[in-house]
Amino acid sequence: MTGTLQLNGLRITTGSRLVVNLTRQVAPGDVLTIMGPSGSGKSTALAAMMGTLAPAFRAEGQILLAGRDITTLPPHKRGVGLLFQDDVLFPHLSVGDNLAFALPPSVKGRAARRAAIDAALDQADLSGFAPRDPATLSGGQRARVALMRTLLARPCALLLDEPFSRLDASLRVQIRNFVVSRIRTEGLPAILVTHDAEDAHAAGGHVVTPLGEAVTL
Repeated sequence: MTGTLQLNGLRITTGSRLVVNLTRQVAPGDVLTIMGPSGSGKSTALAAMMGTLAPAFRAEGQILLAGRDITTLPPHKRGVGLLFQDDVLFPHLSVGDNLAFALPPSVKGRAARRAAIDAALDQADLSGFAPRDPATLSGGQRARVALMRTLLARPCALLLDEPFSRLDASLRVQIRNFVVSRIRTEGLPAILVTHDAEDAHAAGGHVVTPLGEAVTL
C-alpha cells in the first residue's frame, strides 16, 4: 500500500551543529529532491528515513508513511526502498535470482515467483534476461535490474541516493527517465538526493536543501 510520506520537524544534529531540518509531505508519485554539495547532510537525511542513522547523530521529529509512524521502527519494517549509486547486484546470482531475492514471502510457489520476475524484466525491457550473469550486462541494464529488484520488494516509498552519479551523460538521461517513470507508475512517494541540477529538474517536484531551504533551479 502506498501513501504520503511525511517528515514532521525532522531535525538531525551532530554535537551542536544542525545538519537536517525538514518538514515536508511527498505525495504518491511525487519526488522531493534534497540538493546540496557533498557533506551537506543529504545522505544523513536518507539514513534517518531508513533507520540507519549513525550514533554520532541525534534525530528529532516524526516520519509517517501512509499514515503509519515509522520513526522508531527497524529498517526492515519501515517499508522503504533504497536505490544506491552502485547497483549492488549479487555477482554469484543470475539476474532472475537477484530479482527473486527481493520477492516478499506473500509471493508463494515457483510459478508465481517466476511470473513476478518475468513481469519485472518485461517492464524493464529485459525480457529473457533471467538466466544472464549480471557481469554480462551493460551499465544501463544493471541499473534497470537494480531498480526492479527494489520495486519487487513492494516498498511504500523510495529513497534515491545519487543513483545516476556514476553513469555517463547519455545513459544518465535514459536511466533517470526510466526511474522517474517507474515512480509515477508505481505511485510511490520518492526522495532523491543529488548535487546535480539536471537530476533535480528532471525529477520535478520541490527542491530543498537538507536544512529545508527552497532551491530555485
